[in-house]
Amino acid sequence: MKGGKMSASTQICDKCGLPIDLCICREIAKEQQLVKVTTVKRRFGKITTVIKGIDEKEVDLRSLSKELKSRCACGGTVKGGCVELQGDHTVEVKKALREMGYRLEDD
Repeated sequence: MKGGKMSASTQICDKCGLPIDLCICREIAKEQQLVKVTTVKRRFGKITTVIKGIDEKEVDLRSLSKELKSRCACGGTVKGGCVELQGDHTVEVKKALREMGYRLEDD
């Protein structure tokens, strides 16, 4: 960097104005959302864990779903802005989401 100019490879975040390497927008987005983890009884008595309240525009739900499925060793999907996991995994999901920086709604 000569004369205060940034190199061409340095990208600036549009929201916070910081370089992409130091961008805090994702962390702020996680902290501002109130996530609710519940279970639902489906057909044939099967239990499904549902994660609601995550903004699709701020967070990639598919990658979050993939991470939660691997941590809980279960199947799941993203439907209607919610992440659904097969089985009752409320304790594991709440622990994982807290570690990721999300704010949870207390039951």
